[in-house]
Amino acid sequence: MTEPTPVPDAAGGGSRTATVPPEHIVPAAAAQQASNGHRQNGAPRIEASTGTTADPGADTHVNGTPAAVPPVVTRADARSGDDVEAGIVALWRSYGESHDQSQRDRLVLHYAPLVKYVAGRVGTGLPAHVDVADLIQSGIFGLVDAIEKFEPERGLKFETYAMQRIRGAILDDLRSQDWVPRSVRSRARDVERALERLGAKLQRTPTDRELAAELKIGLAELRELYGQLQLTSVVALDELIAPNKGGSSLAESLPDDAAEDPVASLVDQDSRRQLADAIAQLAERDRVVVTLYYFENLTLAEIGKVLGVTESRVCQLHTRAVLRLRTKLNEQSEA
Repeated sequence: MTEPTPVPDAAGGGSRTATVPPEHIVPAAAAQQASNGHRQNGAPRIEASTGTTADPGADTHVNGTPAAVPPVVTRADARSGDDVEAGIVALWRSYGESHDQSQRDRLVLHYAPLVKYVAGRVGTGLPAHVDVADLIQSGIFGLVDAIEKFEPERGLKFETYAMQRIRGAILDDLRSQDWVPRSVRSRARDVERALERLGAKLQRTPTDRELAAELKIGLAELRELYGQLQLTSVVALDELIAPNKGGSSLAESLPDDAAEDPVASLVDQDSRRQLADAIAQLAERDRVVVTLYYFENLTLAEIGKVLGVTESRVCQLHTRAVLRLRTKLNEQSEA
């Protein structure tokens, strides 16, 4: 006769029973005696599986290879697993009769690993800002609802039923937090699939007209759809402020049009320095003409009154000063 041994279920909750051959089940005392490699008080060691006397001096190797020893499962371990399984069955039966909240809470604690398992599976394809702890919290409500509505007398497995309810509760909570209509999400997926098909077919990025023809809509309707899809491209504020591990935040990669270009600033400072050096090497009258015309914003006639010369003479002085400055700046740039 075989003894059932509880085996953890693959879904993470409950247990199932597996049949263990009778020759692998021995009493605890016999298992302890079988593990000893010497005689105790001169008594021969008893093989638990066959009941024969084993010689301690006998060779335990076969062709130089240690003989395989089957795992020992004691009746105490098998019965403890049976007690757990029987306890869950009794708890389900008691809860079905009384619907007591304390018994429901005990069932929730027992099947809680199912929630963590399902939340991890659902959270795999979600953005990084979605916290798995929030998914687990939503899944707990689904587990409670599954326990309250489950009917054990139908003979169905609770784990399979509960996983569907937990996943549904998590998805319902995610949809309730989404401000984008489901129709827009659906159309966004259609556009993505169409882009993939055309990209594989044309081996290039398709144009708007080609994409509209693939979606069987007009070009104006496609552009209107682009405007709706902009609502789906939202970045979490946490990702803008706090950088990810080992990388930079998105805010650091966005261009600032109002920021000053450091390269242009250095070039401008160097150009100003060269121009100042070139002006300092001019003759005094040429330097006065350049200063009054470009820095004081005086006209040629007003500069002529200051210098006591005609306007045409000031124009000649200005032209000569500009040519000398240009020559000096070219010499500095070539040096």
